[in-house]
Amino acid sequence: MERLGTGIGWRPEIADAVERMPGIDWVEAVAENVCPGHLPDSLRRLRERGVTVVPHGVSLGLGGADRPDAGRLTALAERAEALGSPLVTEHIAFVRAGGPLTASPHLEAGHLLPVPRTRDALDVLCENVRIAQDALPVPLAVENIAALIGWPGEEMTEGQFLYELADRTGVRLLIDVANLHTNHVNRGEDPSKALAELPLEAIAYVHVAGGFERDGVWHDSHAHPVPRPVLDILTDLASRVSPPGVLLERDENFPAPAELEHELSTIRRALEAGAVERVKAELRAAAGTAPGARGDELFAAAGAGRREAAGGVGGGLLVEAGAAPQEGARGVTGGPGTVRRGDETGAAEATRGAFGRPHQEDVDGARQRLALAQAALLSALVAGTPVPEGFDRARIGVQARALAAKRADVVAKVAPELPVILGDGYRTAFLGYAQTHPMTSGYRRDALTFAEHLLSTGRPGDTGARRQLREWWLERSGPAPRSRRPAHRLARATRRVLSRR
Repeated sequence: MERLGTGIGWRPEIADAVERMPGIDWVEAVAENVCPGHLPDSLRRLRERGVTVVPHGVSLGLGGADRPDAGRLTALAERAEALGSPLVTEHIAFVRAGGPLTASPHLEAGHLLPVPRTRDALDVLCENVRIAQDALPVPLAVENIAALIGWPGEEMTEGQFLYELADRTGVRLLIDVANLHTNHVNRGEDPSKALAELPLEAIAYVHVAGGFERDGVWHDSHAHPVPRPVLDILTDLASRVSPPGVLLERDENFPAPAELEHELSTIRRALEAGAVERVKAELRAAAGTAPGARGDELFAAAGAGRREAAGGVGGGLLVEAGAAPQEGARGVTGGPGTVRRGDETGAAEATRGAFGRPHQEDVDGARQRLALAQAALLSALVAGTPVPEGFDRARIGVQARALAAKRADVVAKVAPELPVILGDGYRTAFLGYAQTHPMTSGYRRDALTFAEHLLSTGRPGDTGARRQLREWWLERSGPAPRSRRPAHRLARATRRVLSRR
């Protein structure tokens, strides 16, 4: 596994600050926000300096009932190649439902929703992961997600589910310790138990992020400082294994660069504390003594652990600084010798399919059952249909409101003219629209549909605002942008004047 070190999520809003930050070994960029043919200048400069860039996908929906979309896989592969990335990452989640498998309308969540931890869902996920692995030019790692709601009738814990997924496919794991904390608060799951059940050798890297608690619900906002409980989980993980990389995520409400640097320093200290505990435990085990029995060795162990942490995240226990990763080891290596999915040796190839693959007809049946279940849940969340049996109705309501609020926020970002045209009435108007108009495509299409809905109902009431909204909609709804040539603009203005007479 390639040593990544300490990194931060690259976002356009903090691009300049990230370039100037000391000690940044790598960055992660949202794959869907990067155009392979027109890479942001900041990412190009980072690459030229030797900073690793990892594309992080959010739209594949590997946990959904449908097979991964070939176009989305191709786009993710193009970004990995354009960035020279050693791996790509995605999520264990479903993001859409409905369609041919259920003979129901296609629905988009606009959010990462949890997969039921059942045999059916695991069989489908494993096949989807294999399809993705075969389509990508570099290894794939998948991330555990934060969840507000839990599925009834789950058959495995999160750790067991992830273990079987990695064992059957050889996929790497991106462990988000903030999501483990979220699931502890929202679903009562024990982070320490999840870590104990994980295949630690499969970890590609670790995410760390902040959030906030409101009314007993933890919101994984990526817009707040990393809290102490999340750092404690990171220390617990580092006491069990030396993670190849750790990355700080921040998506909005960006603080001053000095505050981000302070958070990164805090993360390094949490890793150092875990490394010290890991070395102590290994020395005790090697010496066959009870905890606390050998002060001189524990003192030496503490120094070794601090040296490991100071040298950066990753590498084996007490590996000398600068040691190269072993050729052919399970995982990924950088440069010309990059190990691709299907070319691994050792444990990865030996364990892939250790439990055998289910018959195709069994997977097809599992897809059908999973499709019906996911469509029913997503419809309840975004279309107001009855809540499926076994779910917490109050939590479903909280999740539905959160999805609508996020949808309004994202549409305001992709179409910033709408809040300007509609003023203070934007949010109320959008949330009212969202109650009866589930999202069926992307956010840009959603913005156009919202504007069309308002215009069709004679809104906004202000004539000037309605005219601006109509012009905005006409500019973007056609097969091509309206001409900006002076003669064409004059003709349109003349038609508008004549139409008012």
